[in-house]
Amino acid sequence: MTSADIDKIANLAKLDLSKAEREKFASQLSDIVSYIEKLNQLNTDDVKPLAHVNDLTNVFREDKARPSMEKPDVFKNSPHHDDEFFLVPKVLKT
Repeated sequence: MTSADIDKIANLAKLDLSKAEREKFASQLSDIVSYIEKLNQLNTDDVKPLAHVNDLTNVFREDKARPSMEKPDVFKNSPHHDDEFFLVPKVLKT
């Protein structure tokens, strides 16, 4: 991983990394890339592709519409709302 690679990844992830964090991140990403390169060297010609290792299937319940709470009841215990949405503090910088 080059310094430019780390800068690009940090920028895409909106991370403000210190020099020490950049060095640690570069080392960790290099280790991951090396491991993936080792995996790519494996001969998988005789291995059948599969989506899951085990044969478990989806065990979710059937989705059915059912009566819900009325809006006034939903917002009754929330100190911050506008009768349509819950109002929460901004968490992302734009």
